[in-house]
Amino acid sequence: MRTRAQTTPLQQTLASVREKVHSGCVVCGASNTRGLHLDFAVMPDGSVQADFPCADVLKGYLHTLHGGVIASLLDGAMTNCLFAHGCLAVTAELAVQFLKPVATDRKATVQAWLENSMLCLHRLAAELRQDGEVMARATGKFAERYAALAEEKS
Repeated sequence: MRTRAQTTPLQQTLASVREKVHSGCVVCGASNTRGLHLDFAVMPDGSVQADFPCADVLKGYLHTLHGGVIASLLDGAMTNCLFAHGCLAVTAELAVQFLKPVATDRKATVQAWLENSMLCLHRLAAELRQDGEVMARATGKFAERYAALAEEKS
């Protein structure tokens, strides 16, 4: 696990961008009444992290968190990491590795960090942990170009 959160300009940027362009998101949007409402915190190393209660209502198999929910949590964490760094981008590619089943009877922590950026393309990575063990991980490529087009339509 990475380091603890602190109030920083990155945290303020994350909150501002998320409120401005992402408030309806199913993972982190405050105005989505049916959303998961994850509250991502920026860590001193620039990564973001949030806890998730893993409710049984989101199960796939018995007492096991649905894989689509896991993928959404990892994708949402990477998107919020970009927000913290002042980038507005959409997922262009997402690769998820499901390592172990995620139980629905206890919380998990999702964390994401920026690996590199080239012009308008960003590569990120994320992990979902439960009881300190990595249960799933993902890498993603995010494109700024298409985010600007989506923003123009709203």
